[in-house]
Amino acid sequence: MITVNLRPGKRRKSSGSPFDFKGMLSGFRNLGTKVKDPLLLGAVAGWVCVLGFLGFVYLNNVRQLYTLEPRLEQARSENRRFKAFIADKRRQEKIRDSLLAQITVIRNVDGDRYIWAHLLDEVTKALPAYTWLVDLGTSAAAPVPSRRNPPPGAAAARTPADSAVDTLPPPLVFELNGRTIDIQAYTRFLRQLEASPWIKDVTPVSAQTVVEHERPVTAFSIRATYASADSAYIRVAPFSQSVR
Repeated sequence: MITVNLRPGKRRKSSGSPFDFKGMLSGFRNLGTKVKDPLLLGAVAGWVCVLGFLGFVYLNNVRQLYTLEPRLEQARSENRRFKAFIADKRRQEKIRDSLLAQITVIRNVDGDRYIWAHLLDEVTKALPAYTWLVDLGTSAAAPVPSRRNPPPGAAAARTPADSAVDTLPPPLVFELNGRTIDIQAYTRFLRQLEASPWIKDVTPVSAQTVVEHERPVTAFSIRATYASADSAYIRVAPFSQSVR
């Protein structure tokens, strides 16, 4: 392509490129020579620094936002899962409290129905030969520690199970009087009572020789406490059984 200069006295300006770094540097230098006020230069430099800092903060915040969004979604899913878990736990606790209340009522109504049946059965099994009983009855109950007045600050830690324990009756303390013609049978009777899973705290109260029907016998008195045996010693039998 041929270009004709119709004004030969003047040089044609060359078209500048947008990536002409030399021209940009020369422009900045010329700007520095034209602007003589140092305060203006400081203000411009300060604004440039502020805008650069704000841009850096904005870009950093955007990057952190993109990084934290997956963690936020994970925390929300964990929150929903734990809410469901806590709701199920509270429902199970309500069921447990209801069952404990029903068991407590049943124990209060039916707890001492078969005490004397167990006691008579165990005393009969432990009774040796040539030994008989004269009297069997209740004695003064031993003092038991009470939990109805807990120390300050412990009321919040109480559970329905603790309330069920508080409603249990005091242990049954009984005393039996008997006679034997053999002192060794008396000591054997004490050992067999202690071996019973339904009897504990067997304590001999007195033992002395008396005359009955013109014969010397040993009159003894024993105090013990009824204890509920472990489930391994309890045999369950149906109330009714079909007979063919």
